[in-house]
Amino acid sequence: MSQGDKRSRSPAAYRLTGDWPHAVLDDHHGAKVAQEVAARLRRAIDAHGWSIAEVSRRSGVARLTIMKVLGGEVWCDLLTIASLEKAFDVDLWPGRNPGNPPKGGV
Repeated sequence: MSQGDKRSRSPAAYRLTGDWPHAVLDDHHGAKVAQEVAARLRRAIDAHGWSIAEVSRRSGVARLTIMKVLGGEVWCDLLTIASLEKAFDVDLWPGRNPGNPPKGGV
């Protein structure tokens, strides 16, 4: 399936105004999901008081990847989200029903 130019631009490239991850975006659903994942990740990092290095150590996700997700520079893949969710024990994926957490070991 062709992705056209939808993935050739970073999520943050869909900003209309403001700073990532709180910017107003154009109507690109994927960029809005990436924006919410980045915002939730930032809140989890702040709530735990962890450095990016600590997040990396606990999740197994490279520091550079974490920084790029936070900055909207990359399209975060499912394995990365799952690893970060497990490290924080929080949902990063938007739209999940609160009573329907991931099952089993991620």
